[in-house]
Amino acid sequence: MNSIINSTYLRRAGTFCAACALTVAAFSGGQNPAIAGEQHNTIANKIMQLQQSSQRWIEIDLSRQKLVAWEGNIPVYAVVISSGKASTPTRTGTFAVQTKHRITRMTGDDYDVPDVPYTMYYDGGMAIHGAYWHNLFGNPVTHGCTNVAVNHAKWLFNWASVGTPVVVHKSQI
Repeated sequence: MNSIINSTYLRRAGTFCAACALTVAAFSGGQNPAIAGEQHNTIANKIMQLQQSSQRWIEIDLSRQKLVAWEGNIPVYAVVISSGKASTPTRTGTFAVQTKHRITRMTGDDYDVPDVPYTMYYDGGMAIHGAYWHNLFGNPVTHGCTNVAVNHAKWLFNWASVGTPVVVHKSQI
């Protein structure tokens, strides 16, 4: 009987501690705490859901400048990325690959890049793609996209399909 009581107590204490940690994390950010906490919970729930499946999905961790390709809870590929710089940040949230282009042209107010390889759009104009024009992986230098080396982009492009979930977040380092 004591082991059942202790087990229940420990589970409740663990749940309470997790809730406290989420509350502290939500209130320590620079965003509106309620919105930041809500988005954090949505992202955390999506990750838990995907890890309990056998589905292929992509995690982009902006804090660590890392992308991991998952099959359920098994990481199958990991690479260093370059995400959006402070003036053009990569948005966090849960998305899905919308379109794939073996090669495309990307243009914006202050850039025009031809022949961008292995592009997978997942959030409007935001995409995971190969970058042949820089070697600054590990640093946020883009206009919001997720850049990877061309050979890594090719692997990801061949592994993922339209509809593959993409989860973009900032980890608590």
